[in-house]
Amino acid sequence: MAGIGDLMGMMRNLGGLQAKVQAAQDELAGQTVEGSAGGGMVVAKVNGRMELVDLKIESEVADDLELLEDMVKAAVCQAMDKARDLQRQEFSKLLGGMPLPPGLESILGQ
Repeated sequence: MAGIGDLMGMMRNLGGLQAKVQAAQDELAGQTVEGSAGGGMVVAKVNGRMELVDLKIESEVADDLELLEDMVKAAVCQAMDKARDLQRQEFSKLLGGMPLPPGLESILGQ
C-alpha cells in the first residue's frame, strides 16, 4: 500500500510542480541568448522559450543572397542551441540538479 500512498502524494504535488514549471517558463521568456555568423555580420537573439526575438544583418552581406541565407541559418541555429542549454539548466533546477530525461525538455519547453 505504500506505493499507492506515494502515488497520491505525487498527485497532490502536481499542482505545485505545474506552478514551478510555469514560473521557469516565465523566467526563460525574459532571458535572451545570441548567435552570430560572419564575424558578427548576422546576429540572432532567441529567448529561453525558443522564440526568435531579434535579427540584425549588416548591409554589406545583403548583396550575396546565398551567403546571407547561410549566415542567418547559422546564427539562428547557434542561438537556438544556447537557448536549449538555458532550458536544460532551468528545468534541471526543478529536478534538484538532476539532468532531464531524454525527450522531456521538448515537452517542458513548449
